[in-house]
Amino acid sequence: MPEVTRRTLLAFTAVASVIEPTFAEGEGASPELRALIGAHEATYVELHRVVHHAGSSSHERKRADRIEQEALLAICSYPAISRGDRRAKADYLLTAEARGELDLEEHMQAILHSMKR
Repeated sequence: MPEVTRRTLLAFTAVASVIEPTFAEGEGASPELRALIGAHEATYVELHRVVHHAGSSSHERKRADRIEQEALLAICSYPAISRGDRRAKADYLLTAEARGELDLEEHMQAILHSMKR
């Protein structure tokens, strides 16, 4: 069984606390949130392409990492107001957290601040 860390618990609590117990059937994410998620998925793929390319430089890897982190931070910061947005944001961030990606203090701060809006 994987170890539960303080960071994992905080991420789960922060995201799960905005989800209502019942979800409207068919209520999906807004176009804005879908665009942010699509952008992050693209930057994540690009990051892996750069990291695994034998000829990539340290500068290229750092740049790709920074762009991917900014795209993830945009999702963390997004003020998910609708039920569909809260569900999509929570699902996406829990998946990212399971891969070990929500590891920056800025991610947690952005998630918490987005809940105040």
